[in-house]
Parts: sequence; C-alpha cells; structure tokens
Amino acid sequence: MTGERDLPRLLAGASPRLLPAEYVFVTVAADRVGDIPARARIEEDEGTTLVIERADADARGLSYEFVARWITLDVQSALDAIGLTAAFGTALAVAGISCNVLAGYHHDHLLVPAEDAHTAVEVLEQLSP
Repeated sequence: MTGERDLPRLLAGASPRLLPAEYVFVTVAADRVGDIPARARIEEDEGTTLVIERADADARGLSYEFVARWITLDVQSALDAIGLTAAFGTALAVAGISCNVLAGYHHDHLLVPAEDAHTAVEVLEQLSP
C-alpha cells in the first residue's frame, strides 16, 4: 500500500499512540548485540545504537542517559511525504518538548522525554484539524 503524502490528511489521521513502556538509547559494539531485544537498531561508525525497553537495559546493566516514551503516529505516511516531520517537530519544539524521530516503512515513531509523554500526545492531537 502506498503511504499518504497529503499533509492535511497526514495530520488529520496522525492518531498518536503512546506505547506503555519506557525506552532508552544504548550503544554497544556490533559483536555484542547478541540477543538484546531492540525495537530499533542503527549502525553508526562508533558502534550500534539500540532503542530498547528500559527494563531490558537495566537487566543487562547497560548504561543510558535519556529515558523516553515511544509515540507511534498511526497514519501510514509515504517515506517521501513532505512536511509531516516539520509539523510535529515544530509543534513539540514550541511546547518545549524534545523529540527523536524514527521513520519506519509504514509509520513515523517519536521518542520524547518520559516526563513529557502525555503532554506530547496532547500537542500532537491538536495538529489534527
């Protein structure tokens, strides 16, 4: 299925969904990833970044600095859609909320500070006409 490209439709259908767990970013050497259950994995020159549940990081003794909540925008956006990231990024910035963005094939995913998660969802819901 082809994703949506029309910005007003994207915003109207965003339907931000807050996942229940807390997530953290950890970095490990590529050969140490093993069976760590990552929700996202990014290969960087310095090592492999994993986004994992905080409980999994704690259980494995992995260090982290940022505790986030994961928000999925349930609208199926096209990978080449224009303006969606700018729209939600700007709205969250105006509200004083930082945001890390991951784009999947079907949806956009936002990681926001855990303490700001509910406010972030409210801000995102206000983008819908």
